[in-house]
Amino acid sequence: MERAALFDVDGTLTDTNHLHVVAWWEALRQAGHVVPMHSVHRAIGLPGEDLLAHLLGDDRDPAQDDRLSAAHDTLYATWFDRLPALRSAGDLLRALAGGGWTVVLVTSAKDSELSALRRAIDADDAIAATSTSDDVEKGKPAPEPVLHALRLVQVPPERAVFVGDTVWDMRAATRARVPAVGLLCGGIPRADLEEAGAAAVYRDPTDLLAHLGDSPLGAGVGHRHLDRRT
Repeated sequence: MERAALFDVDGTLTDTNHLHVVAWWEALRQAGHVVPMHSVHRAIGLPGEDLLAHLLGDDRDPAQDDRLSAAHDTLYATWFDRLPALRSAGDLLRALAGGGWTVVLVTSAKDSELSALRRAIDADDAIAATSTSDDVEKGKPAPEPVLHALRLVQVPPERAVFVGDTVWDMRAATRARVPAVGLLCGGIPRADLEEAGAAAVYRDPTDLLAHLGDSPLGAGVGHRHLDRRT
């Protein structure tokens, strides 16, 4: 039976979290909202509507959501031709694909962003499928994006591992009953990732690749380390 290695993209395979922070901060500033950048950073990884609800509260005017999201998208798109992949990201995906894993990208990015992200990673030969926020009704931390990715490649949760960099990634994976691996390169502290359900934490793709044999992706898939808190 196949095994699936599920990967978040922003902050996990590409060094783009802080570009999103700046784009959201500026979009909010233009609309008259004063939101600290550190607060925006902690919300990165949520779909746009959920991010705005997290930052502005449920009592905000939701009629502004589309305009704020469009402003973010326009600002972020100015970096499309120079989005930076994290070191060893492509090598990590190829190592897993060569080792029998089916690699799937599971991202809160929209389809329009994903092509630019894939160009940055430059490992299309190793990627079997993608699941974006456009494919599901509820984004992370709901389990739907992870479950949709598993359905795409017909792999059960117990034969999968999810790699991400935010607490939203860890919660989505554990709620889908998939072991989660956290990376620190997105800027979220180790303790927060572990509290959200990470079974193991590494610095970045280079660190995970160097320790692949001892990681949940190298020692076989199982639930013995899985924290089931939701």
